[in-house]
Parts: sequence; C-alpha cells; structure tokens
Amino acid sequence: MPQEVAVQIARRVKTRRLEMNLTQEGLCVRAGIKLPTYRRFERTGEISLKGLLQIAFALNALRDFEALFAQRQYQSIDEVLAESNVKRKRGKKNE
Repeated sequence: MPQEVAVQIARRVKTRRLEMNLTQEGLCVRAGIKLPTYRRFERTGEISLKGLLQIAFALNALRDFEALFAQRQYQSIDEVLAESNVKRKRGKKNE
C-alpha cells in the first residue's frame, strides 16, 4: 500500500511538472536535486522526504504538506471539553 501511494504521488508530481511546462532537468535545477534522483522518483516513487519537499517547493505545492498529520481543529468549546474528559489511550503492542 505505501508503495502504491508513492507511485501515485510521483505521477501527480510529473503531471504538475508538465502542466508547468518544465523538463525533468528544469525541475531539478529549481528544486536543487540531482537528475538521476528525480528520474528514479518518477519511475518508482522513491525519494527522501527532503527531496520531496524540495520538489513541492519548486512546484509551488509546499502548502499541500501543511495538512499532513495536522492537529484536530475544534469547532466549539464543547468539543474541547468533551475530548479532555476522554481517558488517554495507549498502544499495547510493539508489533
């Protein structure tokens, strides 16, 4: 499953790159990454988080990461109070 998501992200990046009329090399220059690294990313979806963030910055998509693992936004004080009364949950397995 994570590999499928990585490949989907790589496809969306390629689509955005082409929409911006950038070559692979042009994007690499903007992002400050090496061309073979980017080519491998487009082909396999594999890249470091830092590399992905550099690509996102070059494609004006860095804000898309702001929602990733974001804290819950409350709509009212009642939601805050209801959650504070819930007993803290802990995992029981290290697997």
